[in-house]
Amino acid sequence: MSRPRSITPFLFAVAACLVPITGSAKESQAGSTVSAPGTTDQWRGHTRHRFEVSGHQAWVVEPSNPLPGKPWTWCTEFPDAFTDRTGVPQLLEKGIHHAHISDFNRLGCEEQLRLMDEFHKVMVSKGFAAKVGLIGISRGGFMAYRWAQRNPDKVVFIYGDAPVCDLKSWPGGFGKGKGSPKDWQHAKNLYGWKSDEEARAFRGNALDEEPLSRLAAAKIPLLHVVGDADDVVPVAENTAILAERYRKLGGDIAVLHHAAGHHPHGLDDPAPVVRFMLGHLAPANPVR
Repeated sequence: MSRPRSITPFLFAVAACLVPITGSAKESQAGSTVSAPGTTDQWRGHTRHRFEVSGHQAWVVEPSNPLPGKPWTWCTEFPDAFTDRTGVPQLLEKGIHHAHISDFNRLGCEEQLRLMDEFHKVMVSKGFAAKVGLIGISRGGFMAYRWAQRNPDKVVFIYGDAPVCDLKSWPGGFGKGKGSPKDWQHAKNLYGWKSDEEARAFRGNALDEEPLSRLAAAKIPLLHVVGDADDVVPVAENTAILAERYRKLGGDIAVLHHAAGHHPHGLDDPAPVVRFMLGHLAPANPVR
């Protein structure tokens, strides 16, 4: 049976009919090339299709030989950061689509979660798998967890790379990490917190037990890659707490450590990450 090779009509339909075309959306990540919605360009040797959802630029990269059912990964933030180290190019070669919608530094606030819902709805309405593999890099990990904890039935796995799991750690800086006063004030504005005390009482962090229990109940596997010298998103204040709690809840999480700070993300050899992601997205197509 032949495999579908093109999703171009789908993306032009999205751009032309389903969402407003404002021309105002911009990529916030270094290294991105901004193209008009409804156009195509190249990304890591593959065709990338651009469109808009609710005025935000989105894109999906099409593998040369897409797998049936259109399994896909979604990088929530920094989609052009350390890509070769995160395993995404290998997944594309195995037939997995890769997508992103730009809404930089919104830290999983309610408005961003609604946009993420809309993006997922558009993708699924055009034939992509109902469950997606989430890739969360740094603060993008917080976004991934916030959305997954609201939508556990829509998630295959979460791969967090030096992920922010607690806003008190970053950007709050209330532990041993550097924090970011500007981003902490930004977070308080996004969430409507009037004081540090109100912000610190928030119980919707990625590592908080009640939202984390939703992922465990849904049996969503987790993988974190962390740098043991990370002084921006310290492991002890983020991944270590989340992992301990998730295991106590009966959840499955693996943590891969490497000798790094917050950067570089990913691994010198991302094979373990690729095996994890592909094993859940396309178990019939393992990586050895």
